[in-house]
Amino acid sequence: MRHDVSDLLGAEGPFAREVSGFAPRAAQQAMAAAVAEAMDERHILIAEAGTGTGKTFAYLVPAVTSGKRVIVSTGTKTLQDQLFHRDLPRVRQVTGARIKAALLKGRANYLCLYRLDQTHRDGRLASREQVAQLQTLRAWAGRSSSGDRNEIGEVPEDSPLWPRVTSTAENCLGADCPMFNDCFVVKARRAAQEADLVVVNHHLLFADLAIKQEGFGEILPGANAFILDEAHQIPELAGQFFSVSFSARQLQELGSDAEAECASVTGAFAVLRDPIAATTSALRRTRLALDKLPARGAFTAVEEDRFAMAELRELQGALHALEAALASQAERSRGLTALHERAQGLIEKLDQVLDGASHDWVHWYELSSHGFALHATPLDLAPPLRNLRLQSRAAWILTSATLSVAGEFGHFARQLGLDDPVTLSLPSPFDYANQALTYLPRNLPDPSAPDYTDRVVDAVLPVLHASRGRAFVLFTSHRALRRAAERLATQPYPLFVQGTAPRHQLLTAFRASGNGVLLGAASFWEGVDVAGEALSCVIIDKLPFAAPDDPVLEARLAAMREAGGNPFVQWQIPSAVIALKQGAGRLIRDVNDRGVLVLCDPRLSTRPYGKLFLRSLPPMPVTRELADVQTFFDA
Repeated sequence: MRHDVSDLLGAEGPFAREVSGFAPRAAQQAMAAAVAEAMDERHILIAEAGTGTGKTFAYLVPAVTSGKRVIVSTGTKTLQDQLFHRDLPRVRQVTGARIKAALLKGRANYLCLYRLDQTHRDGRLASREQVAQLQTLRAWAGRSSSGDRNEIGEVPEDSPLWPRVTSTAENCLGADCPMFNDCFVVKARRAAQEADLVVVNHHLLFADLAIKQEGFGEILPGANAFILDEAHQIPELAGQFFSVSFSARQLQELGSDAEAECASVTGAFAVLRDPIAATTSALRRTRLALDKLPARGAFTAVEEDRFAMAELRELQGALHALEAALASQAERSRGLTALHERAQGLIEKLDQVLDGASHDWVHWYELSSHGFALHATPLDLAPPLRNLRLQSRAAWILTSATLSVAGEFGHFARQLGLDDPVTLSLPSPFDYANQALTYLPRNLPDPSAPDYTDRVVDAVLPVLHASRGRAFVLFTSHRALRRAAERLATQPYPLFVQGTAPRHQLLTAFRASGNGVLLGAASFWEGVDVAGEALSCVIIDKLPFAAPDDPVLEARLAAMREAGGNPFVQWQIPSAVIALKQGAGRLIRDVNDRGVLVLCDPRLSTRPYGKLFLRSLPPMPVTRELADVQTFFDA
């Protein structure tokens, strides 16, 4: 019989005695009890826990004391590392739970010894810097027990060397690899298969569940419970994993890997040289033919362009010819066998995206500066997600600070096909009535007005003077962000602009400045934690309605409309409410934080749905007077 988990987290429990700074919280205890019950009953629990609830301990304590096999999945690798290296050891130590735990990441996070060796032999490196990085990696490979890229700071995350010394599902040789017994990915997976608790991230979880559906071996063997933190990200991520995607990059990598493999097989290059060159040339012509289209859109736009479709058909032919040439050489080495299988897989994907149109799938494309990708995404994610859960026969616990819209979980549950979940809404323990203030500036034009961003900056300047900088200004578009950066460049506060440096560097510099102003778009709306006085004001330019250029969203809204629904009310508003809650959640991160939330969008006051947005935010006083903001900061 395990301890009552809420007692463990209570005023008389071991956490209160042994963890410095631990404050017992009723909401945390209630969540822990609900998680324990969900695990025992194997049911579905949606738990929204406001900032400061302590949800990590609320699910880890029942997980480690359950005696069951549990998979914990997080939104980001940073959170994954924090959970495994900081939170989990503390919980195990305090509870005395004797469990085996493992950390498992996607294969791109582990050094591939075979590809490292190939890159060293190949010797073609673009710069002296890369030569030095390769030497660093070879030395590290000899002493690392995990091969986790996170261990080695000397080789930057964006080094072009990483894709050459890590593997993908396509280019991994699996059990045929001469270095299979020393492989870091294999070791990490074995440890995960033997563990009672495995910490993964959503990308890996869905990649594995999608593979399992296709009947291949599974990374995450039968768990009794799945706990998904930052669960508000699941609908979008699940869409990526149930999609079929074909990209120029996949085909380029197939060609360059085939060339590299030919170096060790005499005569193979003579057979493969022309088909590889033909594919490369067809790729280049296809990308040029797509150039006049918008950056992304429905695939019908490509189909209507006779020239672009002709080039795609040529590419299809070139890929078939390359596959046939690889088939003729496949028996000659392990590497060529794997390359032939990859070519077959790419043909399947391209055929499905080009010719597999059906009313259940959305076909779309996207262009990058030198490449392109073609995708087919399910119109409705609920059926495949429901199937996954039924196959798992496990408890599913989904938690985040932002899952409900004015207390209702219907939108989130519908997207994931959750028919009858248990729901729990736990407010934050912070005293928002005294710690925070919401300010809605007056006299701003409709957000579609051409001078809207300039008017927002005018409204925001006196707020920044009152807060003495110390602000995040969050935008719904990069264009607005760039315009605001021009306008704010002359202000007396250090300015940090997304895109000018990696996110973690900007945040470190912002915290250190003490009075900085950080301008950010999408990636700064969530997962960013700045406690204390360095962040005392969060300013949001517009309600975060999804951009109308997303072809998958457009198709989903059209399907709702055809079924007689109201997509604006049923989908667009709830999604924007959840996104706004994420952005607003950056403000108060600690029991001692104070701050002002500035929401510039006038639709909060002029449109009936504005009240729904305000009702969904934590309960703080709302003002339209600048003087109240000045008084708040003077206090």
